[in-house]
Amino acid sequence: MTEDKKALIEYRLSQARDSIKEADVLLREGMSCRSVMNRLYYAMFYGVLALLQNRQIGTSKHSGAVSLFDKEFIKTGMFNKEYSKALHRAFELRQKGDYMEQSEVTKQDIDEIRPKAEEFLNKVENYLL
Repeated sequence: MTEDKKALIEYRLSQARDSIKEADVLLREGMSCRSVMNRLYYAMFYGVLALLQNRQIGTSKHSGAVSLFDKEFIKTGMFNKEYSKALHRAFELRQKGDYMEQSEVTKQDIDEIRPKAEEFLNKVENYLL
């Protein structure tokens, strides 16, 4: 693995870990569930980007990254389908919170996704490191 590739993967994993920490701070400080969900989704998204970087695959869209994750890591059996379900659910909730009018992300949604985001990121890190 080249140093540049390794550095970018480490950068994406750092972004993912920072996003989990940010979600925890936002939650602890009583900020909106929408903001917390945004950070949890991005933690998973950055993990996906690290995986794709490892394979030297890129995409400019979130939906493209999610689709490539399914193609490269779920359909091949490298990751359990539960990781795909969690990623899709986080993506859906982030979209709901950020773009849909009169739609709320709830504390129950956060309680559902927070442990899944942590588990997802741990799996990504174990795979890459």
